[in-house]
Amino acid sequence: MKILIAGGGIGGLTAALCLAQSGHKVEVFEQAEQFSDLGAGIQLSPNCTRVLHQLGLEPELKKHGFLPEGTEIRDWKSGKLISESRLGQFAVDKYQYPYYHIHRGDLVKLLFEASKLEDNIQLNVNAEIKSFEQSHNRVQLHVNNTVHSGDLLVGADGIHSAVRSALWGEEQAQFTGNVAWRALVHTADIPKGLIPPVASVWWGPNKHFVHYFLRGGELINCVCVVEKQNWQIESWTEPGEHQELKSAFTGWHQDIQLLLDHCNKDTLYKWALYDRQPMESWSKGRVTLLGDACHPTLPFMAQGAAMAIEDSAVLASCLNQSPIEDALKQYETLRKDRTASIQRGSRRNATVFHLSGIKAWARNLAAGRASNAMMDNLYGYNVLDAAQLTRES
Repeated sequence: MKILIAGGGIGGLTAALCLAQSGHKVEVFEQAEQFSDLGAGIQLSPNCTRVLHQLGLEPELKKHGFLPEGTEIRDWKSGKLISESRLGQFAVDKYQYPYYHIHRGDLVKLLFEASKLEDNIQLNVNAEIKSFEQSHNRVQLHVNNTVHSGDLLVGADGIHSAVRSALWGEEQAQFTGNVAWRALVHTADIPKGLIPPVASVWWGPNKHFVHYFLRGGELINCVCVVEKQNWQIESWTEPGEHQELKSAFTGWHQDIQLLLDHCNKDTLYKWALYDRQPMESWSKGRVTLLGDACHPTLPFMAQGAAMAIEDSAVLASCLNQSPIEDALKQYETLRKDRTASIQRGSRRNATVFHLSGIKAWARNLAAGRASNAMMDNLYGYNVLDAAQLTRES
């Protein structure tokens, strides 16, 4: 089968590898000049690293990633520990696969390098999708001034998906009132041992702060989310002003101040967070969607990349078992409830993280139990077994 993929990000490249591993011919179209190294840190939990390991990427993930020992939640001002959970070897023992922190650019690069080695994958850059049309047995994709033909088109072209818009029209997104900042800190610039080897989340009124290591501990990734009404640019490459970020976290714990003082101002970006309702359908005929194109997720559960990677494995599995249109229906059936629950959970966390007063006190009392239950539900999920069980039923 010849499969066309719009978008060369994490979802598009992972899908290409999964499909090529299943014996399909794949052509990927990325509109940028290169398969991008933009971005900062992302978290890869065991539910998606099982897919990446089965693609043979374990050595590169270990080389470029960081294996956190756990997670912790702290109070914004006192630094008091609210709850903690174990990862590291504990996660491998419990969920069979590790938890990684990795720079998005490093992940895209290793997916790109793996794709280049696959004879069944053709990669295209500067490939702007103009339009597409489909018949009962083909899809034709218009890219720049050329036409590419295939059996199936997968829209993995992100939150502003051109494929989704062509299928379903422009989507109305709602500004959440939250603005996210991201920045990188060189670990060598701060006192040794100050930052523990875990994913730390600091909860405070109307904002929160996340930090964790990347690149074997060479970098610290910081994500800072602030409630704000007057910034609504949904672009994660929009530069931010350092003093504005510093001012937003005035009064926060000294560890947060130290990280903000030493962040690399060339890596400081901010973007407005928009929310979208789960879609009723992802596919029409021989065209479907994947990742952020169909279930964009707020970054409050660290599952955006994981869901795109899970999608990729399920789509490849379904296409191996059924004719295209039946396979796409099966793919949606397997994925829609799980991804919608992640969307809803992330939306809920946007409120929970920013509580204050008596509500924050009650939240903190329940945080440990809720965190462990969430981890089991998310990380213990075997997407490959789920696909197999559904086929057999």
